[in-house]
Amino acid sequence: MSTFFKGLLSSLGSFLGKKKNRRFLYLTIICLFALWEFFYSGLVRRTFLFYSNVEGNIVVEDRMLRRSQVRETDIRRYVDEVLLGPVTPNLAPLFPRETRLISFMYRGSVVYADLSEAALLAGIEGGDVFRSMLTLNEGIRRNFPYVRDVRLFIGGNEAFFKEFRGIFVNPADI
Repeated sequence: MSTFFKGLLSSLGSFLGKKKNRRFLYLTIICLFALWEFFYSGLVRRTFLFYSNVEGNIVVEDRMLRRSQVRETDIRRYVDEVLLGPVTPNLAPLFPRETRLISFMYRGSVVYADLSEAALLAGIEGGDVFRSMLTLNEGIRRNFPYVRDVRLFIGGNEAFFKEFRGIFVNPADI
């Protein structure tokens, strides 16, 4: 048995003795570490859409959010982050700072999110309530492909349900 280990160590030593093989080993170790970090870090990348204050162009922000074992929790964290607004300067938030998530549910591939009535102030502050709600709807569908439908409410009343049904007739249209 000891001759087996001696032979293994000598062949490993000759393999690593070559510079090309050491580089391959280092690259393999780095790749394995990156895969381990990806699968066990508990973070997931989410994209957020906001609009520029100056030109009104769409700007995409990427954020790393903590992943949970429950889909409802992941989607709720996403909606909470949208309500916090952009991190990048010179981007307009989708909703006024006072807007809160009153209730949230994910049942049967459908998201139900009720925002406070402060969300209506987006139109007064220069934004567009429909555009903000549509951007939130699209963001949820884009980041969570298992969501079939999104129903958004403001103060307990469903917002833009006819318009959204016309836009999101087929989930493949997103």
